[in-house]
This record gives sequence, C-alpha cells and structure tokens, in this order.
Amino acid sequence: MKRIAVAFALILGAQGAIAQPRPSTPARSCAASRQDVLAHGAAVLGTGGQTYDRFVRDRSFCQFDEIIEPAWVPSRDTPTCFVGYRCKTGSFWDD
Repeated sequence: MKRIAVAFALILGAQGAIAQPRPSTPARSCAASRQDVLAHGAAVLGTGGQTYDRFVRDRSFCQFDEIIEPAWVPSRDTPTCFVGYRCKTGSFWDD
C-alpha cells in the first residue's frame, strides 16, 4: 500500500511539472512581461496562440557561441513591446 502511495505521488509530481502554464504576453502589460525577464534573467513567454519563445536579460544567459538580438512581442497595451533579447546562433561578425 505504501508503494502505491509513493508511486501515485511521483506521477502527480511529474504531471505538475509538465502542465506549468507560461505567461501570455498579449494578455499582460508590456511592463509585466519585461519585469519577468529582468527579474529572472531568462523567461519563456507565450507570444500568442500556441507560440512561445525564451527571452533573456543579457548575453550571459545564452550559450557561449550565441549572440543576442532584440526581441519585441505583442502585449495588452502596445503591439510592439521590447522584453529583452533572444539568443541566436551566430557570430559577432555576421551581417
């Protein structure tokens, strides 16, 4: 009986990790989405429908061989909200 309870707890715990919602930028203010990225350094945000992306505060949250590019998303109060940057594979000398 104890094994069943432990197995059940593990299954519920695993499902909780999978089902975590991500904030949706079109439903939030620009400042709220920007603050998530600033406060955590990196955040996965929904950008509308089933689309999402990872946004970072600065290059230190990217892999060593990645560069950053500015990222704008739709928000409740503006159609183009600067939330931070996206990590992008590339070189500093790419055009």
